[in-house]
Amino acid sequence: MTDSLADRWTTVTGELPPRARLLAVSKGHPAASIRAVASLGQQAFGESRLQEAVEKQALLSDLPLQWHFIGRLQRNKVRGVVKSFSVIHSVDSFALAERVSRIAVEEGCCPDVLLQVRFREDPTKGGMEPSELVSAWPQLRALPSLRLTGLMTMAPLGLEGEERQTLFLECRSLADQLGLPDCSMGMSGDWTEAVAAGSTWLRLGSAVFGQRDVPKPGAG
Repeated sequence: MTDSLADRWTTVTGELPPRARLLAVSKGHPAASIRAVASLGQQAFGESRLQEAVEKQALLSDLPLQWHFIGRLQRNKVRGVVKSFSVIHSVDSFALAERVSRIAVEEGCCPDVLLQVRFREDPTKGGMEPSELVSAWPQLRALPSLRLTGLMTMAPLGLEGEERQTLFLECRSLADQLGLPDCSMGMSGDWTEAVAAGSTWLRLGSAVFGQRDVPKPGAG
């Protein structure tokens, strides 16, 4: 297993331009696999289920890893996420940003936050509309204990490669307009288009780890 992990990780990282960084999406994979990838030099890992992530973090506390929360952020999980993750990719509304800010102040934390934006109609994905984000930007920038570092987006299923790249270019353009350095976009099925459009965080799971294990019931 370690050899195949090493091969996949080396292949992916060897194709990334200097600006793009790999976020190894480790949800559904055991701590041993994370440790194996970390031994290759990978430090940033993405999780979307709080309970599962906290258990892995305890097992891997001897490693200098950076944990990114990439799942849908539920209001009742905000405190746990703020305490356990230094980077949050999925703040999808102004109200949620306010809640993260308030709890971060209470916990003495200052997470890096990427705002989730929806550039196409898609009932399966959340996110702020671009015009909504631009309108709320002065208030968002004023929230304490948040480092707003970028935008996150996902392409709807069914888009062709050129359509996906156009969407990613729109995200990169909006981030540049707002003076934000990072764009979290691109997953195992569309990361090449995302890289070409200027992604700085690629959320890759199966491209690095292979297929996920079936999650345990109740994990979240």
